[in-house]
Amino acid sequence: MSGSLWLKTPGGDTLPAIPRPRRAGAGAPAGDPMEELAERLAPFIAAAVHPDEIAAVLESDGMTDEHIRLAYGRHDSFGLAEELYARVPRSFPEPAETPDPWKVSLTACLLRGLIFALPGLAYVLGAPLLEGPPDRLGLPAGTLTLLAGALIGWVWDQTLSHRAYSWLGLGDRAAAGRTLLVGAPAGALLGGAAALAVPGGPAFSYAFAAGQALYVGAATVLLVLGRERLLLCALAPMAVGAVVSLVVGLATPLRVALLLLSLLGACTLALRELPLVEGVRTAARRVRDRLRRGPGEGTVRWRMLRGAEEEFAPRGPRLGDSVPFGVFGLGTGLLVLYAALGEVLAGGPAEAVAAPSAVALTLSMGPAEWLLHRFRSGSLAGLRAARSPRAFWGRMAATLAECLASYLTVLLALGIAGTLLWTGAPGLTGVRVATLLLLGTVMWTGLLLQSFGAVRAAAGVCASAAGAQSLALLTGFGQPRLVQLVVAGAAAAALAGLVCVLLGRATAHR
Repeated sequence: MSGSLWLKTPGGDTLPAIPRPRRAGAGAPAGDPMEELAERLAPFIAAAVHPDEIAAVLESDGMTDEHIRLAYGRHDSFGLAEELYARVPRSFPEPAETPDPWKVSLTACLLRGLIFALPGLAYVLGAPLLEGPPDRLGLPAGTLTLLAGALIGWVWDQTLSHRAYSWLGLGDRAAAGRTLLVGAPAGALLGGAAALAVPGGPAFSYAFAAGQALYVGAATVLLVLGRERLLLCALAPMAVGAVVSLVVGLATPLRVALLLLSLLGACTLALRELPLVEGVRTAARRVRDRLRRGPGEGTVRWRMLRGAEEEFAPRGPRLGDSVPFGVFGLGTGLLVLYAALGEVLAGGPAEAVAAPSAVALTLSMGPAEWLLHRFRSGSLAGLRAARSPRAFWGRMAATLAECLASYLTVLLALGIAGTLLWTGAPGLTGVRVATLLLLGTVMWTGLLLQSFGAVRAAAGVCASAAGAQSLALLTGFGQPRLVQLVVAGAAAAALAGLVCVLLGRATAHR
């Protein structure tokens, strides 16, 4: 090698410069070349974790083996590097301060939690329109119809959101828009079809379920694209009308008008964010190309002609990677549903509906999101401060306990407030409180595992818990409250165990 490889650019050095040897004055005694080299490269040698790093620095600075043998009396760069590594003590510099990528606004997270819960006021506004005798479980007319549509919409929303976020993570906002343009209407159709498949509801319940499905699709688009404030504005007429209806009676046409106004507002705002024109043109072009092809004609499948060197070309997110998020949504959705209606579904009185628990879990998603970001911020601090794997695990365990305890405190406060404010709600007994807190643990640790990249494990645990509780309800096994407590406790313990296993792995905190 003829010269140094520490290149310089007009904007500055691309690599740190190695200090050059100092010229000795005339008549000065010659120093030890090894000492001079060790002193000159001290910052690099002290920070090295293996002699090979020092050898790479020496070679990149233009030192050949012949030069090393003549100047330092060592066989090659590796022998010289080993001696320098042993001569200079280790001294790892602290990394430079960098912006925290996990720092988010608490207000933004609380806003998202509020947006998750506000659509529930639509049921308050539309309740007088769902007239009819109670269904076979003693629930208000149309409840099962609306629940079926909401559950399917929730599952589809989770899957679609992950796929769109994956495209956004790759920096392709246009692809995310196309995904939402196709997926949101498909989810609305699935939610509406699920509601129509439940017989026995009043006529208005099916119209309400169709509007619910359309809203879920529109809300998914706006939330994924970061338009929470626009969605809040769209929900404002319905929310204000629902609050007013609790004080004074509203005429039926006014109730319907407020519901339609918020629905049309959300759908219009969502359409404005989507590449609608581009999507229509693309679909028309594909249809036109298909119609122009004759029998036996068509493009050659390029995938069959690809060479081995092209197999590693960058591709978009795989569809199968989004499915576990839908399974996780199904499992948690069923667990929340059973927390609210478990006793009624098992044949208990309609007064046993624990709606405040479901509302508390929904509202708590805002603080849960903020605490998840705070935990991930703490993991970066732990990686910088810890000096051993055991110390890192200990720091992260303390951060986990702090964040989880804070979330459960918020959830308990919301549950107590909801029970006190909700007329006719069942009291928060010890079993109900324990079940609520265990379900909160399941939700928060499941979301944490998602951020660790272990969504399949979280989805498997939540789906298994929901399946076990469904089986207990179908067979009439056990007392509903105790079954909920045991299932939630087992799921929380399994997820907490998985979190503890991954807690000390630095790669899980990427």
